[in-house]
Amino acid sequence: MVQLSDCGVTDEGCAALASALRSNPSHLRELNLSRNKLGASGVNLLSDLKDDPHYKLKTLDF
Repeated sequence: MVQLSDCGVTDEGCAALASALRSNPSHLRELNLSRNKLGASGVNLLSDLKDDPHYKLKTLDF
């Protein structure tokens, strides 16, 4: 689990996280991004990874 709760992550940060996870698939199963300033675009980028069977990400907290 990666805990990034209340870390000031924005949509730009979500884009960077999604890009990093796409370019280097990991065994990350849980990602907590609660209490950040996420918009729909950031949420959608990471939700797409959760829905893709090539990635192990199963739990996303926003």
